[in-house]
Order: sequence, then C-alpha cells, then structure tokens
Amino acid sequence: MSEHHERILYPFSAIVGQERMKAALMLNAVDPSIGGVLIKGDRGTAKSTSVRSLAALLPEYDTVVGCEFSCDPNKPESMCRRCRENKDLRVSRQRMRVIELPISATEDKVVGTLDISAAIKNGEKRFEPGILAEAHRNILYVDEVNLLNDHIVDVLLDAAAMGVNTVEREGISYSHPSRFILIGTMNPEEGDLRPQLLDRFGLCVNVVGIDDPETRLEIILRRADFERDPETFVSQWRPKDEEIAESIRKAKEILPDVRISREMLRKIVDICIDLGVDGHRGDITMMKTCSAIAAMAGRKEVIDEDIREAAVLVLAHRMKKMPFDDPDTDDRRIEDAVDRAEGKTSESETSANGSPNGKSTKNFKSSGPFA
Repeated sequence: MSEHHERILYPFSAIVGQERMKAALMLNAVDPSIGGVLIKGDRGTAKSTSVRSLAALLPEYDTVVGCEFSCDPNKPESMCRRCRENKDLRVSRQRMRVIELPISATEDKVVGTLDISAAIKNGEKRFEPGILAEAHRNILYVDEVNLLNDHIVDVLLDAAAMGVNTVEREGISYSHPSRFILIGTMNPEEGDLRPQLLDRFGLCVNVVGIDDPETRLEIILRRADFERDPETFVSQWRPKDEEIAESIRKAKEILPDVRISREMLRKIVDICIDLGVDGHRGDITMMKTCSAIAAMAGRKEVIDEDIREAAVLVLAHRMKKMPFDDPDTDDRRIEDAVDRAEGKTSESETSANGSPNGKSTKNFKSSGPFA
C-alpha cells in the first residue's frame, strides 16, 4: 500500500498560493530555452511537490526503445550515432520524468565517463552515460543547488544552455544531446550562489511561508484530505490539472508564432539598463519569457502586461543590489523601473521609425534574430 501511495502525486492545481513559483515552472515547460528556474525559499514551501506535480502534467513523448539517451525518433538529426545507424528502430511513449541530482554527485557521475583504454586499444569510443544523458527530454531537479560544487553547477548550466553534453578526456571527446528543464532549489540561509551562476538561471523565484491564517488552514485541510484518500482527492482536482496541461500544450504550439515589436524590445532594454543588469542575458531571457507568457495567454503578440509579469521573474536575481534589500524591495524597484520605461516610450517614440504614430512597424518573432 505504501508503495502505491508514493506513486500518487499531489495535484499541481491543488497547491495553495505560490502563484509566482507555479508560473515560473509552467513558463519553462512552455520554453525550456528560458534557462531553468531557481526557487529560493524555506523548507516546507511545496518546492519539490510542485516540481513533481508539474512533470505529471507534461505530455508524453516518442522515444527509441532501449536508447540510453531517449532519442527522439522524429528528429533523426538529433539522434545519437547508434540510433542513426539502426534501420529498425522500435518506438515507445514515455512520460516526462524528474531526474534528481544528488549533492554528492561527482563530475563523472554527472557528465558520464569515457573508457580511454578501449579508445586507445581498439579505436572505439565506449561511453558510460551520466545524469545529463538520463535528463535529456526530462526535468533535471537539483535540490540545495547552492551546496553543489561550483564546477558541477557550471557543467549543468552549460549543458542547459547548449542542449549538448560533451565529455573530453586525453584528447578524446564524445557528445550527446542533453536538453532538459532545469529546476534548482535552495535555502538562502545555507549560503548563496555566486552572482555568475545566479545569472545563468533563466528565472528566479523567492517563496516564503504563508502568514494568512485562512490560507494556512486551507493548506493543511487539503493535505489531510489527500492523505486520507489520495485517489478521490486526485480525481477531484483532475479537471483543473487537465486544464493546465492543455494550456501548456497549446502555448508550446503558439510559441513559434509569437511576435514582439521593436517598441516592446526597447522597453525591455530600458528596464534592464535602469536596474543595472550586467550583460545581455537578462534582456534575452526577458524577451523569451514575455513570449512564453503571451503564448500561455493564447496570444501571438507581446503586450505591456507580459513585460511587467516577466520582469519580476527574470530580473530580481540579476539587478544591482542595495544594502538591506529584501524580496519586497526588489519587487518595488522592478515595478518602478517598468513604470519609468513605459513613460519613456510613450513620451520619446518619434516618427523616426516611419510610422505615423511614432511606433515601429517592425516585429520580430520570438525565435528570430534576438533568440
């Protein structure tokens, strides 16, 4: 009975509050190239529950039977060598899985190992896959990411950005596809990540325990209902979960057609400059996140509200910090920067772009030159 009980996941839609965290997780499911989510917060704030519940909502996918990299039979160009050479591929459907990375993981365990002696003696590349192979086309979940070795975090973020894992030993290299939704969680009281690593996470969310008595009461009542009769509880929430799953599926379809105007891109740039965001990763991630938000809303055009919603997810961990800043202060500073950018564009857009109202007529697709 206990084994059966563990397989029943708490429904995503039944999680009380934590709307920002749930939104960040869904946006990364729509567009994994956003670069993952870092969830900062106290223990017991539904972080790992949300991750596992989200995985259950994501669509199944085709995979080559017996392939250690879960190759996609519909994309021959991205297959591993063995699958490309196999003319008689068998295909099965696979559910999205959550692959957990243990804190104690070594680099070899994460990236995999090459058998150097086999390569030297027989000229064959014998590769023992690691966690990054298992994570391909799944969710890679790293609890307490701030306690991981910095070099391992670098390797993870490189693979997440490139979609490929490359292992090099003694002048011999081996590459395989490794595209995954990266989700890291941490308790800030146990130490922070270096700013260079923080910046590499697409979105960052602070979750805190809920103080409102009625909301806290609702949390424990739902949990008690779930533990008393998991099957009934899950069936009650299934329609809402299916609704979320369908909205993610539709958003993934719409995303390639979402357009973002030059005016909107200018607002993103102004906000990032205003908040002292270094480099260009923040601007590019804002663009991708706005497009995913529009797609989730069923729109093919990015609007002001998408920028406002994206800014709090993308910029809080990237902007220049003031002494004694807390999450509430961060939110206020971001809101003010968005307000200033909106005021600036409405005042300063001139007809230099060639359109009568002073707004650029040029649009860019989300997957266009700025992706």
